Amino acid sequence: MKRKRRPRRRKRGIYLLPNLFTSASLFGGFYAIIAAIQGEFPLAATAILISCVFDALDGKIARYTQTSSRFGSEYDSLSDMVAFGIAPGILVFLWALKPFGRLGWLASFMYVVCGALRLARFNVQKDTMEMNYFKGLPIPGAASLIASLVLFATAMGGIPVGSKHILIITLTYVLSFLMVSTVDYPSFKGLEFKSRKSFNVLVSIILIAVVIAYKPKVMLFFVLAAYTLSGPVITLYRLKAKRAEKNRAAEERARTAAKELKSAAENGAPR
Repeated sequence: MKRKRRPRRRKRGIYLLPNLFTSASLFGGFYAIIAAIQGEFPLAATAILISCVFDALDGKIARYTQTSSRFGSEYDSLSDMVAFGIAPGILVFLWALKPFGRLGWLASFMYVVCGALRLARFNVQKDTMEMNYFKGLPIPGAASLIASLVLFATAMGGIPVGSKHILIITLTYVLSFLMVSTVDYPSFKGLEFKSRKSFNVLVSIILIAVVIAYKPKVMLFFVLAAYTLSGPVITLYRLKAKRAEKNRAAEERARTAAKELKSAAENGAPR
């Protein structure tokens, strides 16, 4: 009797291209930690910003090449925790929070743990979230703001010593809160470069690039600060719009009910 051939098992593997970009982002975060420990704060901040670029590219490449996978998603989250959680936490502590002692490293830890919670929540809710909005400040956005603040302070000759430490510790707690909040932030997922867009989109992108290129260390901080502030503004606007819509719906229901009562009264009145 002929032996039955066993079905061949498919070899499991991983997609190289997007995971190489994720590895580059992870390396940037690791290098930022080393640079911060050595006191090279501008270099550490630059490494974090470069990690943000690679982190944005790995997802785009995975979608364009249709190489998304569960492994890549988990690997990306672990990379984000190092590059945008631990690295900025160490950087901000060694740069400005160390004089506070225990209060300083607790603020740094608060940033790290809120970043971890933000990533965990995103992984759980990413299939049910709105496409155009994130819930809470994305951890790359918080890390980028800290890194751009370091470069901004370097370009401006430093922040006044009397207000530097208070400003940074306050900012650290604010960013921690925004990451775990339910504030809506634009996700820009709908900005696909391979699809047709209006002419104004191209002009806006070029304008932002020119503004940043004029003085990168200064203008990048203002752009990221504007994005950080956009979340509360958008959330308040959407809440106001929803409230106005509910009021209009309630008024419409009341108007309809009044018409029905009037019609019933007219039909039931004696002639």
